[in-house]
Order: sequence, then structure tokens, then C-alpha cells
Amino acid sequence: MVPENVNDNEYESTRLGSPLHRRSFLGGSIAAAVTTSLGGATTADAATGAGPKAGPATSTGSTGSAGLKVGAGRAAIDIPSSLLPLDGFTTVHDDLYVRILLLENGSRRVALAVLDLTSVSAEVITLMRTAIAKASGIAPADIVVTVTHTFSAPHVQASTTSTAAAQYVQQIAKATTSAVAAAVEGLRPARVGFGTGTCDVNVNRDVRTIDGWWLGTGEAGPSDKSVGVTRFDDLDGTPIAVLVNYSVQSSVMMESVMANGDLPITADLAGAAVGHVEKEYDGDVVGFFLVGSCGDQSPAFRSKRYTIDKDRKWSRTDAQDAGWLLLTVQGERLGTEAVRVSETIQTSGGGPGSTVRLVTDSVTVDTMPTGHPTGPTKTYDFTPNGTADIPVWILQVGNGVFVGVAPELSTDTALAIRKHSPFPHTAVMSMLEGGSKNMAEAQSYARITYEAMDSQYARGSAETVAARIGEMLHALRP
Repeated sequence: MVPENVNDNEYESTRLGSPLHRRSFLGGSIAAAVTTSLGGATTADAATGAGPKAGPATSTGSTGSAGLKVGAGRAAIDIPSSLLPLDGFTTVHDDLYVRILLLENGSRRVALAVLDLTSVSAEVITLMRTAIAKASGIAPADIVVTVTHTFSAPHVQASTTSTAAAQYVQQIAKATTSAVAAAVEGLRPARVGFGTGTCDVNVNRDVRTIDGWWLGTGEAGPSDKSVGVTRFDDLDGTPIAVLVNYSVQSSVMMESVMANGDLPITADLAGAAVGHVEKEYDGDVVGFFLVGSCGDQSPAFRSKRYTIDKDRKWSRTDAQDAGWLLLTVQGERLGTEAVRVSETIQTSGGGPGSTVRLVTDSVTVDTMPTGHPTGPTKTYDFTPNGTADIPVWILQVGNGVFVGVAPELSTDTALAIRKHSPFPHTAVMSMLEGGSKNMAEAQSYARITYEAMDSQYARGSAETVAARIGEMLHALRP
């Protein structure tokens, strides 16, 4: 599928909805805001820090630089042996990476940073935004940070926690500096294209046991097998970056202890898939894994896994070192499909008609006490006891959009967003801005699944967020 680009040469950093919610997810860097005629929207000129003015805050850039430009860079997070053990991990099987994508239209830029981590702290996000802003001139509010959600990476603790934690944070910042430098150096005129494939390496993880709903391989449950692929080429047709959007947690090797007692660090399924993509393009392309509705999606085959017997009793077993074959095969399979789809894409645009637009908003939902489920149950108290604002990001590039939130969304929620999107290519993402707990769909609360118990968001939150995202998408493309 090769959609035509929207005839719009303006980059906009816009907040839809009123009143304006000032949130730390934008680093407190939003400048003055003004109300516009876009459905009562609020617009911020975050990049220039300009004061209040009439009309929407947009920038067309200079005539000579108008048009889409793209740069991509990656750098490994160095974890020396002197840092180990770290958060229980004792060895490094394969490197964790920071990958950065720069998008420019005219004189304005937006950055997307993807880290091979489970989640990331506000401290690290601030350091990353500082490094990216310094190297690229991008405003902190125009830098989107997300993770691949691999469970085989050390959690990022505050620098004040320990010397090791502080060094780990600095290693992530160092990798960010290297990755953004490469992206800035490689920034050049570009074209974009989109495609969709199918890959069966994920499975719904909700299974009914004798004690209630728990984790396993729920073959009958909803599972989105689609692989969304975005490719950026330079004007000579040479690929710059390939983005892969797929709904799965990177947890093939999660908690799997090797025969020698080691707990290894690995970028897991996400790393294996984009690593395959990068290898197929001889290392000249930067691959990005954009985790989709991962809340209820597990890899089809895991090393340490739950099993359910004929009497619906559950237990766990660990394949240990044999798990690496499971990871290799599934990563290769997903990466192969991503490359196949990439090779069918005919990129287009690149001129003044290539829209780059970042839109943010927040949605207020009910909250409840966060649970810490350790097993199935048939009773649970989901009574709301407060509210929270959920940030929403929409990045539009040409005729495609990437829409994301911090919580882990479930399959039905993401499918509903895509179904009602007016854009030909809609990538739904979880784990933005460091990530958050599950935001389960309504059925999970009725069943009392792990996702519902693990959530801090009350029943109906996912549906509320999905509805607001739909409004935002239609406002972008009425």
C-alpha cells in the first residue's frame, strides 16, 4: 500500500483539547499556549518559546530547506562487567541499543528515541532530551521517547540509589549522545512509504484456569498478527530507516536462568527482529521496533513459561539455555516479514507536500489502587479511588500516523483505534514516555485477568482513551 502524501508543508506542534494540561511528560517545556479554531484546540509554539499570538503556531521553514528530511542513528548501551550484577542480571548476551530518528519539515524537527529497555525513568528521559536538543536543536517538547519493553534489561533506578545505578544512567545518556550525533550527521532529503504484513509470533496470554484467569498461551483470545512497516529512503532510493510496529512483549527470555546460574541481558524479540532487518540491509539501515498493544500479547514461545494441564491447573517451567533457539527463530521470522514488506514499499513524497506534525493531548480517566498479582483469583476489588491524566501523542508523517500512550494497551483497544482511524496507515504504540502499567479493555475486568489486576486504571479507561484518540485523528484529517 502506497498512500499519497497530504498536501501540507507545515510542521505543527499542537495540543488538542481544552483546558491545557501542563504535565511533566513534556519536561515542563511547553511555551505559551493559545486557543485556535481547530475544534477548540490549544496550540503551543514549543520550539520557539514565542509568547501568545493569534492563530495556530506553525512553521514552514525557509524556502531552500522545505521538504522532508530524515536522519537515523543507533548506539549500544555499554554495560561493562564491572557493573554486573545489575538488578539481578549477571551477564550480557547481546547489546541493548538507543536508536534515534530525526524528522524535519522546513526549519522544524521532531525526534523519536527508542530504547531497548523495559521502561525508563524521568531522570533518564530528561538527560536524553537534553542531549538530543543540544545536538539537533529540537525543542524538548518535540522529542518522543519510548522503549521496546524487553523484560531482560536492568530496570533504570535513580542515580542516587547507588554508584552502579548512576553509572548505568550515564551509559544510557552516553549512547543517546552517540546515536543522535549519527542521526544529525545523516540527516538528508527523504521519502516515506508504508506497508503491512502478517507474522504469527505473538499469542494472547490470558488463559482460564481452575482458580480464575491467569497467564499462558490463550490461542482462542484476540491477537493482532499484523506487522506495520514504515520505510524512509533518501532521494536516490537508498533506505535510511525501517520502522516495525508489532504487538508483543519482548519476553522470550524473561526470568529464564541459564544452567550455569546466569540471568542474561538481552534486547530479546524486539532486538532480534530489528537486528535481522539491519543485517539484511548490511548495517546501513537503522531498524526501529515500535511496540504495539503489548498488554495481553506474549511471544508465542517463551523460555520460562506458564503451562496449563487438562484440569486447568497452572505451573511454570524453564527451558534455560534452549530458550535462545526460541528467540532466534521468532526474531528471524518477524524480521524476515518486516524486510519482505519493506521491499514491497515504493516510497514517495519528500517535497513540500510531506507533512510532519506532532500533536499531543491528555485524557482524564478514573484510577484505582495498583495491584501486584501473583496468581489467579475469582474475586477482586476494582473500585475507583481517583483520577489521572493520560498523555496521548500523535506523530503524523505524510499519510501515516503513529499514535501512542504510556500504558500498555490491549489488542481490542488498538484494533478499535485503527478501525476508526481516517489514515491509511495507523501504528498504535504502547510504552511512550518511559511506559506505565496495563490499561486493560473492559472484558479483562469482568474476567479478572492479570492485565486488569496489574492496572492502576479503572474499568472504562481504555475505551475513553481510544475515543479521544479517534477524535484527535479525525481533527487532523477531517
